[in-house]
Amino acid sequence: MPHFPKDTGFTSKDAPQKDVTVKNRRKRYLDLHPEYFSAELELADPLLYDRLVRRFQTPQEREAAGRANGFSGVLEADLMRSEAKLDAIANPDPNAMMAYSRGPNGEILAEDRDDIPPNKEEGERLWKWEMGLRFMRGNDPDFDYKTVDDNEEYDDETDKQDRYFEDEDPEWVVEDGDGGAPNLQGETGVQDF
Repeated sequence: MPHFPKDTGFTSKDAPQKDVTVKNRRKRYLDLHPEYFSAELELADPLLYDRLVRRFQTPQEREAAGRANGFSGVLEADLMRSEAKLDAIANPDPNAMMAYSRGPNGEILAEDRDDIPPNKEEGERLWKWEMGLRFMRGNDPDFDYKTVDDNEEYDDETDKQDRYFEDEDPEWVVEDGDGGAPNLQGETGVQDF
């Protein structure tokens, strides 16, 4: 069960509903903003991007991406990718999607051939999946999650209806002829057998 600080106003019974609402809003944000998955997201996990997307790019696609990022952007991505590879070998993460080891010529390799997607489309699909999960968990340090988490515009219609009906107090519109409390008789809806 997540722990909420005292100043949020959430109790432990509110936590599951709040988590669901936040995750629904984040998912809706991703659906409405596919540009989140732009090439700039490469820097979030340069090794994963290299394994899933970059390996399938043609020289022309890499050149176009390089022009879009500029010389400093290309240098930054290469530097981050190199540092990440060295760090992955020095400090292996057992929870990482892919593990790395040194090859016979000193190159850095994925340990398992099954980690490598069979084609460009599958690689891009896996990249978006992993980055989407990262976003849903709130692990993008460069994103201001409050703009989504606290924004009711990202609620779908079901969430809005649920909140409407939860806020309503039930009223009975049954009256007797005198305008007083009715004397209800008949079936209660409870089966007694």
